[in-house]
Amino acid sequence: MRLKQSRQPVLLTAIIAVVCVAAAMAMIYTKHESRKLFVELEQLTTDRDELNIEWGQLQIEQSTWANHARIERVAAEELSLARPASTDINIIERHVVERP
Repeated sequence: MRLKQSRQPVLLTAIIAVVCVAAAMAMIYTKHESRKLFVELEQLTTDRDELNIEWGQLQIEQSTWANHARIERVAAEELSLARPASTDINIIERHVVERP
């Protein structure tokens, strides 16, 4: 009987030790995952900021390319196009034929 009574505290202590080690390992794993996800979040935030900067630059570039004065200059210089004189412009009216 004495042997049985002396085993209980040892067994209980061993179980508590195993549970404590398992809890510590779970905490270490969770902390590691948390740090890994934080690093990924920071990288994604940096990527987002860089993309926002690039988007702003592309908007400025697009507005420059679409500038009416630039389009007229390119048409005149590179394509040898010219605005026709008002006497050279003919307006054609469209006749709509109604069907019965």
